[in-house]
Amino acid sequence: MTEFVTLDTSDEHPGIGTIRLNRPPMNAINGQVQDELIQLAAEVNKRDDIKAVVVFGGPKVFAAGADIKEMQAMGYTDMSEAIARLQGGLSAIATITKPTVAAITGYALGGGLEVALGADRRIVGDNAKVGVPEILLGVIPGGGGTQRLARLVGPAKAKDMVFTGRFVDAEEALQIGLVDQVVAPDEVYNAALAWAKQFTGAASQALRAAKQAIDQGLDTDLSTGLAIERHLFAGLFATEDRTIGMTSFVENGPGKAKFVGK
Repeated sequence: MTEFVTLDTSDEHPGIGTIRLNRPPMNAINGQVQDELIQLAAEVNKRDDIKAVVVFGGPKVFAAGADIKEMQAMGYTDMSEAIARLQGGLSAIATITKPTVAAITGYALGGGLEVALGADRRIVGDNAKVGVPEILLGVIPGGGGTQRLARLVGPAKAKDMVFTGRFVDAEEALQIGLVDQVVAPDEVYNAALAWAKQFTGAASQALRAAKQAIDQGLDTDLSTGLAIERHLFAGLFATEDRTIGMTSFVENGPGKAKFVGK
């Protein structure tokens, strides 16, 4: 059982799992939240009934950052031992092999933004504020922020955000590619559900391979990336969904296959 992070499914939205941060008042991410994120990400990967995931902090705030009170008394030795847990927890969403979308309302700051950076897509309310203000505490982002942010928006924009610690509003975040869609605050979760719903009947093995090819390819050179793509592409010819998809295409035309997820 988990206390501050939950994984919910509903008959109303079959195939979609919602990972919900729920540590009032601001969803500060302490060690327990980090552990629970790791636990639930692993559970999602094991469950065949979950095809896509929404990560949500609630209607008012996504997550305002790591729990600074917990860190305040820590020294170098303490953090040297804790940093793997911290980075693992804040990066947990990135380990999910299925399509993921972060639904961001209010603030997503520091560790909160790092959690959202692990998702495949970010949808925010038009009143959202995002940022990595760790520099104002005398440290740097330690949960993947310096790496994922730079890969997403480029080094110059990432350095501007990290060096200054400033908050970025929804419009600027969309402009620089930090988020992918801006909606009214009360429509954030529904918009995320709508995106995730596209994949509930999709070829899940192919989706997993596509995600792996893109993510792993970005971390290496083009030649190695193409080798990763070749391996994953060929592997899909051992799946039932590949047979179903190609047979359906030949017999009925595109977009009519009924995949089984195997």
